[in-house]
Amino acid sequence: MDLATDPHVLAIGEALMDIVTPAGNPAAATEIPGGSPANVAMTLGRLGRNVALHTWIADDPRGQALTEHFGASHVLITPESYGATHTPTATANLDEKGKATYTFDLEWAPKAPMRVAKTARVVHAGSIAAVIEPGGPVVLDALVAARQHAIITYDPNARPAIMGDPEKSLEIVNKFVAVSDVVKVSDEDIDWLTGGRAVDDVMRDWLTMGPAMVIVTRGKEGGLVHTSTGIRRAAVPADVRVIDSVGAGDSFMGGIIDALWSLGLVGAMSRPALRTLDEAKVGAILDRASHISDITVSRAGANPPWLSEVAGII
Repeated sequence: MDLATDPHVLAIGEALMDIVTPAGNPAAATEIPGGSPANVAMTLGRLGRNVALHTWIADDPRGQALTEHFGASHVLITPESYGATHTPTATANLDEKGKATYTFDLEWAPKAPMRVAKTARVVHAGSIAAVIEPGGPVVLDALVAARQHAIITYDPNARPAIMGDPEKSLEIVNKFVAVSDVVKVSDEDIDWLTGGRAVDDVMRDWLTMGPAMVIVTRGKEGGLVHTSTGIRRAAVPADVRVIDSVGAGDSFMGGIIDALWSLGLVGAMSRPALRTLDEAKVGAILDRASHISDITVSRAGANPPWLSEVAGII
């Protein structure tokens, strides 16, 4: 893929190495590539979309491992991504019951202004990289500029251990919501960010800020979508045996973007059509994302499906 000539999705945000340490046995620690925007990019790459990831890693062994991992799913990491002093990590220390306590070693300092090729038809951002300094404001500025040629998607994907105060985090989240066309968020994120406000009320408030569509994931209850034109639709939960939920929200987000591309709702020129979607297309987007996420939760780890596994769905 050539970023200068090929239409593509650009995901912006953290890629990091998760270090999982079993209780009382640090020697048995395992390292697993992760990061919410990186997992969104991986989902899209596996679904056959041209996708690039603008992240912030080092050209060290962990950075090379991340590059190989996401590259195997056809994700192009931009050359500007290799400026960190060290590749970020998130250490999960497990107790005897398997509960994790996280310690982050995260550097997020992409150079400003962030370059976004005009061939990017969708630009996605979210999670930690949208809220921490000094890179958060750089990401926001990039999204504002990219609106001239791209549809903007956003997932707050809250991480309380890093984001700290929910009220301050919500102020930042609202800035990103205001420049986005499609927002995906979990009910747990809404609960933490807003102190327990009703999901429907928050969705309606966010729609007044500018998005055409807000989609909430609700675990086993299924997804819920509200649009700026008043469409409200809930997904019918599938009967899926859940192995774990790692990467489920990210694959759901990737499924949304994949569905937008299938429907031709990419590029700034499609913004009017996105704002006037009928209920059938809204349902198709929700169904596609739900199906992709269902496959992810049915197996261990952040392991989204390949195109061959979802053929025939939208």
